Amino acid sequence: MPSSKKNKASDSSKNLQMVISDGKGEAAASAVTGSAIAASYNDQIRPLLDAVDRLRHLKVTQEGIQLPTIVVVGDQSSGKSSVLESLAGISLPRGQGICTRVPLVMRLQDDPSADSPVLQLEHINGRVVTTTEANIAGSGKGISDAPITLVVRKRGVPDLTLVDLPGITRVPVKGQPDDIYDQIAKIIKDYISPKESIILNVLSATVDFPTCESIRMSQQVDRTGERTLAVVTKVDKSPEGLLEKVTMDDVNIGLGYVCVRNRIGDETYDQARVEEEKLFKYHHLLSKIEKSMVGIPVLAQRLMQIQATIIAKCLPGIVKQINDRLSRSSTELNQMPPDLVSVADAVREFIRIVKQVCSSLEKILVRGEFDEFPDDCHFHGTARIAEMLNAYAKKLPVEVPGRGGLFLMEEVRVLEETKGVNLPNFLPRSAFQRVVLVPQNLLSYTHDLVNEVWEYVEDLVSKVVLQHADNFPQVQSSCRRAVQMLMEKARARSAQHIEELMEMELVADFTANPEYMKTWYEIMESHEKFMDAVVDTSKSTLLNLVGFGEVDVSHLRVNSELAGQAFDLSARVTAYWKIIVLRLIDGLALHVLRGVKRLVESELERELSDELLGNKLAGVERMLMPSPGSGTKRERLKKSIVLLRQSKEVVANIMDRISASGEI
Repeated sequence: MPSSKKNKASDSSKNLQMVISDGKGEAAASAVTGSAIAASYNDQIRPLLDAVDRLRHLKVTQEGIQLPTIVVVGDQSSGKSSVLESLAGISLPRGQGICTRVPLVMRLQDDPSADSPVLQLEHINGRVVTTTEANIAGSGKGISDAPITLVVRKRGVPDLTLVDLPGITRVPVKGQPDDIYDQIAKIIKDYISPKESIILNVLSATVDFPTCESIRMSQQVDRTGERTLAVVTKVDKSPEGLLEKVTMDDVNIGLGYVCVRNRIGDETYDQARVEEEKLFKYHHLLSKIEKSMVGIPVLAQRLMQIQATIIAKCLPGIVKQINDRLSRSSTELNQMPPDLVSVADAVREFIRIVKQVCSSLEKILVRGEFDEFPDDCHFHGTARIAEMLNAYAKKLPVEVPGRGGLFLMEEVRVLEETKGVNLPNFLPRSAFQRVVLVPQNLLSYTHDLVNEVWEYVEDLVSKVVLQHADNFPQVQSSCRRAVQMLMEKARARSAQHIEELMEMELVADFTANPEYMKTWYEIMESHEKFMDAVVDTSKSTLLNLVGFGEVDVSHLRVNSELAGQAFDLSARVTAYWKIIVLRLIDGLALHVLRGVKRLVESELERELSDELLGNKLAGVERMLMPSPGSGTKRERLKKSIVLLRQSKEVVANIMDRISASGEI
């Protein structure tokens, strides 16, 4: 509904409440005889009542939308049924025990053409129409929370809708369950708890109001009494002190009291109203009660005022609730898979799911876009893989592994073992290879990394696939199996790649990286300083050398012949080791990223297709099988949407009418 229309509706609702309170209602009340009130006033509020009753008939409350309702409660035999009889002009169940055993929705409609009451009884299983007075409750003494609706069309009755609830009793009679009180209390609390409910509390003048169970229950949900109206019955049996009871208001009845005299014996309803008027006019005690607080006509007028006010107040909120729930139900239905009736439908749906999966994975594993999972860091794929690669780089040794003990003695030992008939100062290649040998723990670090990466990717891919295939649980095991097979292939490729990386390092001592020569030159700038300390015994043997830090060269003076070669060899190995580490990190990182990209762009789609489209489309045929709960959910949503759309049309019509200037 456009905002301008909402504003007009709100203004019209306020105008309606002003009409109710500006004296016009009192003018209408003066024209009431018996249980009737002015027909013109009925014409004003009937569209509102019809709209709410239509919503109630549509069972919009099943969608969690509360409707404005007048709920009639009272202790057992407090006179509830007699009050409703007086308002409706028909006979309801009367007698000992609980007369009303189900919630009775009574809709009174003023029908000038109906000389005698026309009753329309709506059961859960259908509708029965009768023109005779009926015993609504039927036989038996049990309690049910399933409401029935009684529509009473009769000339002169007020336009009202009330829900009459079972009377409160603590002691079960024969044929009633032991927990009868708990059953009744639950039904009453369910009806009077919503803030949209007006509580019509029927009290007998013969009892102390604070001791009434119905008062206690209403106070639990309406502590201020702002939505509670009290009707006092049997005033002719206990007139003493009644004036004080209704004026002192010890039980906090915010909407006030109305005292009534119900029909006695074989009186007609018209006769009962005449006797009621005499009672409150001439009785020496009851005549002292204000006329605005006595009589069935006043009660009818008060109820109509209250009913119109609460409907006008609640209607905009009902409109919003209907729109919100309709939007949610429509969105939920749209998010469900379409009805699949053929293999072609299933194949199209499968292709759609695969595209969604690949699109999501490309975002989180390739492009680094996390809009689908902004608050779940586990799905920030590129960031998590980068963390793993950085952790791997930090584990790799910065210095050549195995270097320990006395400075350069390992290099000296290797040179002695690899010496041959060579040119002077010649460094044998075999010596270089033995010193720079890649250690076994480096291989272990590398395997651990790729296993960690692919375990993470497998978990991520599985969750994304299952999320997009959530509506087809019958194929989720196949999807999971396809992902597992794909990851096994990825792990095997990575293991092979690691082996190739290690083998390549043993093939040749080669690099075109200028960083190698740069590092070697930096270290060799200290060569002369180093040799001076080794040869000249007068100089200190403690040196601080680039690439080595602080070292002691005293042990090299006995073997100064190989010391220079050892220094050169160590400089070359140190510079080359940096290249090896960089090659391992970069090569493995590029391999992992390429593998992830290939998985997302082609391999996953192919693996899922082989799993689900292979074997004569056996996988997609399983998609045609209804999943548990899916069909039920779809039907529930469809029914909900139909109901809410009908309800929206009902309230839209009445809001349009309210918005029309001067109509209400």
